[in-house]
Order: sequence, then structure tokens, then C-alpha cells
Amino acid sequence: MIVTTTDGIDGRKVTAYLGVVSGEAILGANIFKDFLASVRDIVGGRSGSYEKVMKDAKNEAMKDMEKEAAELGADAILAVDLDYEVIGGDEKTMLMVSVNGTAVKLG
Repeated sequence: MIVTTTDGIDGRKVTAYLGVVSGEAILGANIFKDFLASVRDIVGGRSGSYEKVMKDAKNEAMKDMEKEAAELGADAILAVDLDYEVIGGDEKTMLMVSVNGTAVKLG
């Protein structure tokens, strides 16, 4: 399945718009990772543990969106938008990723 942030695919015509599809993922980061990330923030550098959590959340949300589009018989998902939000009260220990796009049939 073609998944793109653009509103079309070069050389392909959209023959049917099947609707908006979405995927969501909420993942937590454990206390040990939080502690290491805060130390890294103080001394500088990238936080590999948080980068992995973000990537995993994005991949899960994308997979859910693609599954929904496939169930509609889509060939592609256009105009994909990814949103990230940190949630979890004052501690902000969870990452929410939502992804949305338009499922289409291509000619």
C-alpha cells in the first residue's frame, strides 16, 4: 500500500475516495528510561530510549491506519498527518501518536 503525506501520486489517478482512516498508539516509558533521559538532558546528547519509544508508537499507529485502509479496499492513503502528544498528568510519562489520512482507490 502506498502511504504518503502528499495529496496525490504522480502518474496515478484517484478513482474513489474511501474515507478518512486513522491509527493511534499510546506507549509508556518506564521510570528507568525517564531517569536516564533526564540525566542525558542535563549532560547533553540524544535519548535513544525515547527515540525508540517514539518510533515504536509511530509504527504501531501507521500499522493500524494501513489495516483500516486495507479493510476498505484502498490502494493508497493520501495526505497523511502524524501528531505526537505527551500525556500522563504531571509526570507526562506516556506518548500518544495519532495518524490520519484519506484512503483511496487508484486507477
